[in-house]
Amino acid sequence: MSGTGDIAVLGAGMHPWGKWGRSFIEYGTVAVRAALADAGLDWPDVRSVVGAETVRGGYPGYVAGATFARALGWQGARVTSVYAACASGAQAINTARAQILSGMAEVVLVVGADAAPKGFFAPAGGERPDDPDWLRFRVLGATNPAYFGLYARRRMALHGDTPDDFARVKVKNAAAGALNPYARYRKAVTAEEVAASAVVADPLRLLDICATSDGAAALVLCGMDYARRRGAVDPVRIRAVSTVTPTYPNPVLDLPDIATDSAVAAEPSPYSFRASVARAAYEEAGIGPEDLSLAEVYDLSTALELEWYEDLGLCGAGEGAKLVREGVTALGGRVPVNASGGLASFGEAVPAQAIAQVCELTWQLRGTAGERQIDGARTGITANQGLFGHGSSVIAVR
Repeated sequence: MSGTGDIAVLGAGMHPWGKWGRSFIEYGTVAVRAALADAGLDWPDVRSVVGAETVRGGYPGYVAGATFARALGWQGARVTSVYAACASGAQAINTARAQILSGMAEVVLVVGADAAPKGFFAPAGGERPDDPDWLRFRVLGATNPAYFGLYARRRMALHGDTPDDFARVKVKNAAAGALNPYARYRKAVTAEEVAASAVVADPLRLLDICATSDGAAALVLCGMDYARRRGAVDPVRIRAVSTVTPTYPNPVLDLPDIATDSAVAAEPSPYSFRASVARAAYEEAGIGPEDLSLAEVYDLSTALELEWYEDLGLCGAGEGAKLVREGVTALGGRVPVNASGGLASFGEAVPAQAIAQVCELTWQLRGTAGERQIDGARTGITANQGLFGHGSSVIAVR
């Protein structure tokens, strides 16, 4: 296993998720200060800031790097702002990694924060008939949960998954989230409670679908030499970051598109887009799914988490429900997935979540995750998918 491209996670910090009614800048500043304290650094030690954007934060959200540099106090650091929808945090990490490995910066702060609207996410305002995100609302009235319901129906038709299987994912994640002080929902849930919750997009119910949340996460990243100089002799290391895009033709419906590509002129890839995201990360890290201690995946819905099991290579196609039935992906199982509690327990704070996933890997690999600690965790992967074909996967090792 090569480690020539490794960078160190010197600090990790978060602001608790919830609906706090305050500015995303406030949340992000709290997360940054926690990450700096964890790293044992002062703000002036940071020479580069990469901010994951929130487009709902108005003008300051579009320039998130400078927004946080200003909030913390101008001190001359270079800034970058990154937007890639749900993959913004991973692209911010990748930008920081590129700066460190190229010698542009020794220590980089990555931060993402959001103050989400009530209800489901809608496209930005205005008339934009060339924007697929705008079109799917205008033509179909298709909110995000409508797609989640279609994905769930597809699994039921192809693999025989049942609403009970989906409910098991929520029960598992709620049990983990109850142990996480940063989670918004910290209460165990039963399968009966999932089944009794309101139908949102058949077959998915309210407790099958993640909320929209306020929250923030931050990382202090640096080169291995810098980490050793700071006394971190065995830090958590980021070994791979995948930010791939889909391959034409895409034969499966995907957000925000309302049609698939024609496969008449070209053979589809043997791997789905989501599976290709993880494959690229594995190849770069020189590992495989058999090496994983844990995974953090983007469970926009319970059914989608089952799909990620297959996309990550934890099992074969159609076998995801079997894993959750057998407890393989629960705390104490062979490969716990979403030991943090996942989006089921946090909700979406879009620019922060991919960073939050790496915070969880960091704490698990350090052995400091408290009641949800996974014994002997050495290797973890994150995975999520951003709107418009943004892949996102990070592999961390220790």
